[in-house]
Amino acid sequence: MTGFDLDGFLPYQLAVLSARVSREFSTLYRRKFGISIAEWRVVAHLSQSGSVSVREIHKRVDMDKSKVSRAASRLESNGYVSKSSNPEDGRLVSLALTAKGRAMVAELAPLAHGFEQEVMQKLGQDATAFRQALARLLD
Repeated sequence: MTGFDLDGFLPYQLAVLSARVSREFSTLYRRKFGISIAEWRVVAHLSQSGSVSVREIHKRVDMDKSKVSRAASRLESNGYVSKSSNPEDGRLVSLALTAKGRAMVAELAPLAHGFEQEVMQKLGQDATAFRQALARLLD
């Protein structure tokens, strides 16, 4: 054995924590709207940015382009997202929320805030320090 402690390895802990929190939150929107984690990330990004390309979402939400494209296609087929070709470069596809997509986000936003509050309550008095440390790591 190498003496390496995987369970104590910070990158591993962050990955496990991220997956766990994401999975817990996904039960809320999956049950209500039938969307996946990837679809949620696309919708959430579009709610912040308006019409953007798959490439831009891929960079922002740290998902493979193919995963973003598949999520966008499912969202489009369910009426939450519309796709349009970029007039300057036909290879680029822009995505935007439809009225149905905006209504879904309006319903999901309070659920997201409530879930975030639950997570912050679990952190207790360490919540602010955790957010600050997380911000430094994300920079």
